Amino acid sequence: MDSNKHIIKDNIIAREALQALDNLPDSVRRTLFVVDERNQLVGSLTDGDIRRGLLAGMEISHPITDFIRRDCKFLLEGKENLQEIKRYRKEDIFLLPLVNADHVLLSVVNLQQTRTILPISAILMAGGRGERLRPLTDNTPKPMLKIGGKPIIEINIDRLISFGVKDIFISVRYMKEQIMEYFGDGSSKGVSIKYIEETDPLGTLGCLSLVESFKQDNLLVMNSDLLTNIDFEDFYDYFKTSKADMTLASIPYKVNIPYAVIDTNKEEVKAFKEKPTYTYYSNGGIYLMKAALQRTMKTGAHFNATDMMDMVIADGLMTLKHYPLLDYWLDIGKHQDFLKAQEDIKRIHF
Repeated sequence: MDSNKHIIKDNIIAREALQALDNLPDSVRRTLFVVDERNQLVGSLTDGDIRRGLLAGMEISHPITDFIRRDCKFLLEGKENLQEIKRYRKEDIFLLPLVNADHVLLSVVNLQQTRTILPISAILMAGGRGERLRPLTDNTPKPMLKIGGKPIIEINIDRLISFGVKDIFISVRYMKEQIMEYFGDGSSKGVSIKYIEETDPLGTLGCLSLVESFKQDNLLVMNSDLLTNIDFEDFYDYFKTSKADMTLASIPYKVNIPYAVIDTNKEEVKAFKEKPTYTYYSNGGIYLMKAALQRTMKTGAHFNATDMMDMVIADGLMTLKHYPLLDYWLDIGKHQDFLKAQEDIKRIHF
């Protein structure tokens, strides 16, 4: 969506505004947001506002400031907008201006295209060699292997963008130029993409120590070679409501025992379960964490997510939670995973 088509200055007349409204693509998004000479939001305008003004005795040659709604709803940059956005969705309000603390209009958010606006910085791990996928990775970095015609990492970036994530870092090392040239600075996708260049492998989280500071207070870190339709909004909501310092997405793994399992006390049988099923949880390679945890890491040192989890657990005052991921998830580590992903992308909604 081109936000500029929905933004007009407050120094035009109603006839010009009506023409601008008529040029918008459809009635669902047929709303204009009016700004002053400082680009500060003044109000909103629809053809219904103009019609009501004309019925009240105004003229089509009158300035649009006579017709606008000055109490229009908006989103404030940097604020926790999740609950507010959910309420707007229920009220069928899909087009909202995003403003900064000075009320300057930054962009127009279409909630039919952007599910929400998550206040996080995202870091995608994309520096690995992908040995198990050779020879596919001999000339192509693993994250750039295509699934359904699109690089794996791009599928993840596009999903993050659909959740309103604008601040993205990519950790690169092996054949990094291919990734950097493909995405550039992210402007083609309307986001900021920066690169964390590793000279030596630093583990899952080690690259975070190379970033001086992050724009957001919370970080989402994930392996770039995962194929998943995880609901990032629900994941973030769980992270915040549980008041965790770090949360990992966990993958339920069921083990079916084909025999009766006996509970014993030395030689004595105390109880037994007939063909029980046990559920275990494995690490899904997706993490949400407070950015402040970055300061606990030594710059340039090898550091894995498991190291961070051990530290949080050992601290005693911090909390580590897990979020059972019940959506689709596939770690594309082997050739059979790559082939499975090519089929799954055809029928799974991403």
